Amino acid sequence: MKFEINFKKLKDAINLVERITGKHMTLPVLTCVLIEVDNNIAIFKATNLDIGVEISVPIKTTTKGTIAVPGNILSSFISQIQEDNQVAKVEVISGNLYIQANKSKVVIKTLPIEDFPSIPRVGDKDNVIEEVSFRSDLFIKGLKAVWYSASVSSVKPELSSVYIYKDGDCIVFAATDSFRLAEKRIKVPLSVKINEILLPFKNIADVTRVLESMGETLRVKMGKNLISFEADDIYIVSRVIDGTFPDYKQIIPKDYITEVITLKQDLLNALKISNIFSDKFNQVHMTIDPKAKVFDVQTKNSDIGENKTNIDATLTGDKMEINFNYKYIIDCFQSIDADSVSLQLSGINKPMVIRPISGDQTFLYLVMPMNR
Repeated sequence: MKFEINFKKLKDAINLVERITGKHMTLPVLTCVLIEVDNNIAIFKATNLDIGVEISVPIKTTTKGTIAVPGNILSSFISQIQEDNQVAKVEVISGNLYIQANKSKVVIKTLPIEDFPSIPRVGDKDNVIEEVSFRSDLFIKGLKAVWYSASVSSVKPELSSVYIYKDGDCIVFAATDSFRLAEKRIKVPLSVKINEILLPFKNIADVTRVLESMGETLRVKMGKNLISFEADDIYIVSRVIDGTFPDYKQIIPKDYITEVITLKQDLLNALKISNIFSDKFNQVHMTIDPKAKVFDVQTKNSDIGENKTNIDATLTGDKMEINFNYKYIIDCFQSIDADSVSLQLSGINKPMVIRPISGDQTFLYLVMPMNR
């Protein structure tokens, strides 16, 4: 195998695929990037068996071939080369990979390619249920708006995922760990059809990172066991979870008895102060008294001290004192672009609903209270 490639394109491809490689004691080839060269195209592949990615890059080919090279070694070398506007010369000699770029030349040991698993295509053995085109920025926005609410534990796989489904003229992204819930609705044409998908939490960071490198429009294929995204010269596929997402709409309160409207930054600042004095449960105590025009956030730690912050707010409804995990509240602010937020409460033991105060009502966040 021998070819020449634009160094920046080589660096971009390796940076994307290398992070998909994983440690695998029984299958060391999974730590590798597979490079296939033929017909003036180099295809860079990586997989950890849960997720797979392929990137095609135009090259000047002298000799075709296939090789598996440790991804971390290749990435570490390439990241140290500063001049992108050059051509890298790549060659395989006696089973070793030779790369010459700028004034540096390296030789990297390779692994046998026979054990490298094929990266599946939705539709080969997994019948395609739906195939749609989707704006990449909207799909990324939907995932980023909710994924932090998914469970990091795989004990209940359906909770360790983002649930994606169609509802009317919206694609809905939802995630919950049973203590909080995030929902983001993205408007799409009524003609767009998708089947329900549970995208694993542990794959989402890699999926969004690759999607951010794709073009404006994605070709999304959804099968029984897989979902794939393709645009330009990039292809990524992820397994999906076989399970049933909870019917979360049942727990969203239909009305409320107390509402707080306040500036997002004021509440965020108060919660950051609460962090200093919170207990091991990250508990924050809220006092809401509309008649007295009081909205206080208070934390107490017997080993450190305590604090109380009064926040300017518009208050309506009944007086209420209630406890929350302050980290769960802070998390949702990354998904809210509006300057002001609404906190809606339905009772002491019922969840609080947080919404942005703006024309955009596509995001909803729910957090369960804590018992003292």
